[in-house]
Amino acid sequence: MEHRKLGSTGPHTSQLGLGLMGMSDLYGPADRAESLATIAAALDAGITLLDTGDFYGMGHNEMLLGEALRSVPRDQVQLSVKFGAVRDPDGGFIGYDARPQSVANFAAYSLRRLGTDYIDIYRPSRVDPATPIEDTVGAIAQLVRQGHVRHIGLSEVNAETLRRAHAVHPIADVQIEYSMISRGIEGGLLQAARELGVGITAYGVLSRGLISGHWSAQRAGEQDFRGQNSPRFQGENLTHNLALVERMREVARAKGISMAQLAIAWVMAQGTDIVPLVGARTRQRLQEALGAQEAMLLQADLAALELIAPHGAAAGGRYNDYQLTHLDSEQPA
Repeated sequence: MEHRKLGSTGPHTSQLGLGLMGMSDLYGPADRAESLATIAAALDAGITLLDTGDFYGMGHNEMLLGEALRSVPRDQVQLSVKFGAVRDPDGGFIGYDARPQSVANFAAYSLRRLGTDYIDIYRPSRVDPATPIEDTVGAIAQLVRQGHVRHIGLSEVNAETLRRAHAVHPIADVQIEYSMISRGIEGGLLQAARELGVGITAYGVLSRGLISGHWSAQRAGEQDFRGQNSPRFQGENLTHNLALVERMREVARAKGISMAQLAIAWVMAQGTDIVPLVGARTRQRLQEALGAQEAMLLQADLAALELIAPHGAAAGGRYNDYQLTHLDSEQPA
């Protein structure tokens, strides 16, 4: 496993990270034993960057990760934690809270659930519209000074918000969706991040499974938010997007790799300042994702994929209209 540095001030991490959300939430039922085995397999393979959120399963994900790391030396992993999403007892999302006093409170609970005395990268999951980003980052900076947090990250922000935050305290990385069919960061954020020396941790590199090569029109279950809330997984949009995947799969076949490996390799090829997060929930899917490290894409391969899936090729938004209004990254800088 090779390593990459997250920006000019962030930590060195494995060139692939593991996103844990699906082990607790939103993608339907998960098998606890298999989740723990998958985390262990990721560590054995050299993955050091583990991404979670305090609202994934309302604390369940952090406790699961804490259990998985109980016998792992703390300095061998980097924990990336998101906070700020507010939920109700039924699991619904009811807003965002990134006020300074809330930052300290969320961090205290995360540290306890994870069983650690510091978080490597701490970030608000979304920009709180009622709280200036400077105040949120300032509160995390206080946690850095106290030793509870090592680095500050952001998630789903636009270029202007990144600049404002970075002026308060160096930002290690921005976590944002980036894939062959989700390329919004190329409209200004990626350039700003590189100018400021800020890394990118890319989630959704398989577009939530849509371009994994394993998705079908009948896949989403009742507990899976994709079929209900993601336009790309609905109706004619899904038909269009799956046809797009079949065209991309031809490039994968020519390389002797799977569609998922092609999609991950594409993100890795966009720059050494980008670390893809793979959301594998099973050892089988993890093993497939790890194979992307050997899938070296040539310029001819990238050019072929650009012809098949140029910016804007996907049908439907990555979130529904209501959710998009909460994404600072989707607002003009």
